[in-house]
Amino acid sequence: MLKIGLLGVGHLGLIHLKCIKNISEYRLVGFYDPDEERAKKVAVEHDVRRYDSITELIDDSDVVDIVTPTVSHFDLAKEALKKAKHLFIEKPIAANVQEGEELLKLAEEANVMVQVGHVERFNPAFKEALPVINKPMFIEAHRLSEYNPRGTDVPVVLDLMIHDIDIVLSVIKANVRRIFASGVPVISDTPDIANARLEFDNGAVANLTASRISLKNMRKMRFFQPNAYITVDFLDKKTEIVRLEELDEMPDNPFAMVLDPGKNGKKRQLIFEKPDVRQTNAIEEELRSLYRSVTGNQPVMVPVSDGFNALSIAHQIVEKINFALQ
Repeated sequence: MLKIGLLGVGHLGLIHLKCIKNISEYRLVGFYDPDEERAKKVAVEHDVRRYDSITELIDDSDVVDIVTPTVSHFDLAKEALKKAKHLFIEKPIAANVQEGEELLKLAEEANVMVQVGHVERFNPAFKEALPVINKPMFIEAHRLSEYNPRGTDVPVVLDLMIHDIDIVLSVIKANVRRIFASGVPVISDTPDIANARLEFDNGAVANLTASRISLKNMRKMRFFQPNAYITVDFLDKKTEIVRLEELDEMPDNPFAMVLDPGKNGKKRQLIFEKPDVRQTNAIEEELRSLYRSVTGNQPVMVPVSDGFNALSIAHQIVEKINFALQ
């Protein structure tokens, strides 16, 4: 059993607290939150020790779970890594690229497990689709959210789009060659709606749209690749796959959709699949994954390098938008 300490019990931090208590492999030693009133309430309602000192909480923990505002990620992670504590850190890993680079170095020096909270990697719909995603050449994503004052202190790119940036970087095994982006601050001081086009060295393209001023919530991504089209609904946790399969002979099913190119080509059947997606709690899954990495000395699913790459691309997109708005 690993002792885990939680930094931050805001909206997401409280979700982490409940998830940790559901995982028998962890023992929650306690939490720290600077909000006096909220901390007292959480300690009583969830019967969890409240720490008055960040340092004391880190000292008492094997694993430190950082679920605080982004501006504090670097300082908290630095203190935990200096004491060689395993780390879970919510996305984005840091407030800027310079802090992200420093965290990369600190994590390497500490020689501990550091996992970044890009939770969509653990979404059961994406996990179901992942084995079928093979060299996608065009990806389109829409991540739309109804207005919520929480999170508007940062551009929508860092708040929402960064999820899709991470997914794209995880499945396209090539360097980003060029970025186009536009965005508009509608109701806050930073862009509330944004679109980015990422072009890769291998010819792949990703078109990402994120909004936090939508009339409805949507989290969908579509992957287009040779002989297949995959759609993932991260919100409703559904996956649909359309693929072409070469035929040696005609299928028995009279309703099968067969594409016949004539005598110069092979017949191919259009296959529609809607796999059953096993519903799981993605946050619990990512925390369990970190436990397995620490105890089994196996690489984490979302290493700090992946978190840094997503952060770097996100900031390049923000810079493109800010330049256009000048």
